[in-house]
Amino acid sequence: MSRVDRWLLPDGIEEMLPAEANKVESLRRRLVDGFRRWGYDYVMPPMVEFTDSLLTGSGRDIELLTFKVTDQMSGRTMGIRADMTPQAARMDAHSLKREGVNRLCYAGHVLHTRPKAPLASRTPVWAGIELFGEAGIDADIEVVSLLLDSLQTAGFEKQYLDIGHVGIFRALAEVAGLSESEEESLFTLLQAKASTEIQNWLDQNVDDEMVRSWFMALPNLSGSVSILAKAQEAFAEAPAEVAVALDELAELAAVLQPRYPEAQLYFDLSELRGYHYHTGIVFGAFAPGLGEAIANGGRYDHIGEAFGRPRPATGFNVDITAVSRVAEVADAEISGIFAPCAESTESWQKVCELRAAGERVVIALSGQQKPFDHQNCDYVLVECDGKFEVQPI
Repeated sequence: MSRVDRWLLPDGIEEMLPAEANKVESLRRRLVDGFRRWGYDYVMPPMVEFTDSLLTGSGRDIELLTFKVTDQMSGRTMGIRADMTPQAARMDAHSLKREGVNRLCYAGHVLHTRPKAPLASRTPVWAGIELFGEAGIDADIEVVSLLLDSLQTAGFEKQYLDIGHVGIFRALAEVAGLSESEEESLFTLLQAKASTEIQNWLDQNVDDEMVRSWFMALPNLSGSVSILAKAQEAFAEAPAEVAVALDELAELAAVLQPRYPEAQLYFDLSELRGYHYHTGIVFGAFAPGLGEAIANGGRYDHIGEAFGRPRPATGFNVDITAVSRVAEVADAEISGIFAPCAESTESWQKVCELRAAGERVVIALSGQQKPFDHQNCDYVLVECDGKFEVQPI
């Protein structure tokens, strides 16, 4: 690399300069503070772990996003985290071993081998929560409620939520007797909502006409909460697990609508985001102008099994980097006080008092007489009759 190119960063790897860093950090703090007010304990997962634990139960999608390196001390393969949910599951199952419901939250960078969407960062800052130990719909309701609350905190007056339930497709795939490869093929077609291709595939691979009609109904069952009633009619003869899933979605909607009247709830029964990972209700939050979700979540009840402690679990993560660029976040920049010098004990004590009170004080160096523009100082510390006062510049 030539000397003039040494400043270049790899594609998708970003640095954050002061303005953006302040915005992201302000949002991170507000989100984490909100999580803690809901009773979630803050944890700091490590940046790297052995892949044996880091990729446990996380599905192929996360494995493909994970950078792998060799630990020079043990010779074992380690992964740089692309998701913090498996780490939180390990903490719940092994490090904490709490009885009953356990609520954890976290925030930090993740690293992806490739962008999850065009123009997306490969080093986004995420914040998220995980709720362990409760299999009932109450846990899903709490988690989705906290996500909507977090989006309000981030500055979204309206929240757009896409909700699905992977249990419906799983139940239909089981009754159809699909193999793993067949299930994968149909899953891909459903995500593309390719009706003609879906019909052709079903005609070739599923003998039962009623089962084919159930699969064909999935791509058309999307819209407002009213779509759930249509789904109950369409799946009246379907396996009981489908009815249970629809009841869970209806109960979720019944609670969320009065709590968050500004939230736009969109139900899509062919939405299978995180299908290889999740087991129940799944959801994604969207923002105008962005094609990819700014937050994702759902239920994943089997991840703790590999750690020797199977626990029901649900949670979500928010892409703070993406949110900070589209949300109406208040300017995180703070003004400062410029102190021409702090040579005397009295001036130094005044500077310390101001900082203790939460003020940002920039002390001049090397004979500097006034602040630089980038120091954002609107006030100056001046001496008047032996006392130090703060005055506007």
